[in-house]
Amino acid sequence: MVGSIIPSSRFTIRKMLAPVDWDRCEVFVEYGPGVGTFCQPVLDRLRRDGTLIVIDTNPLYIDYLRKHFRDSRFHAVHGSAADVVEIVKAHGHDHADYVLSGLPFSTLPDGVGPAIAQATHEVIRPGGAFLVYQFSARARDFMAKHFRRIDSGFELWNVLPCQLFWGWKDADD
Repeated sequence: MVGSIIPSSRFTIRKMLAPVDWDRCEVFVEYGPGVGTFCQPVLDRLRRDGTLIVIDTNPLYIDYLRKHFRDSRFHAVHGSAADVVEIVKAHGHDHADYVLSGLPFSTLPDGVGPAIAQATHEVIRPGGAFLVYQFSARARDFMAKHFRRIDSGFELWNVLPCQLFWGWKDADD
């Protein structure tokens, strides 16, 4: 399932990634990377010893990404975002620092959105965040069940304009 047929704008990318503490980011995960619009900007900011794990259910995207990104920090996984805890562990890590998603939460099959939100909260370390960009605010509803602190924004310079959310995992979450 694709959230948009047009890649995110450079304005959306810059705004979404702005709150990330790149010096403390060891593991960055992206759900539904598609053709990799966010991948290079993340790799450009990621530490030399960091890891970028992208997860997609479409094997064609995964094949494309594996051929396109030759960075040793990059790992493309054919799978479900709901399995992020197991995927991160399979890559030798016990948590992710940040998880980015452009998945279309409003059109996911019943039960999938809540499962993804729960697994995401579980995998993110305290102080990390779930970064979500959407055309509707529905994703915030899924996030709010697990993340008490959610910052929001809006990016007009995107086709279509999109809502931005940063769900922060506090130490007592």
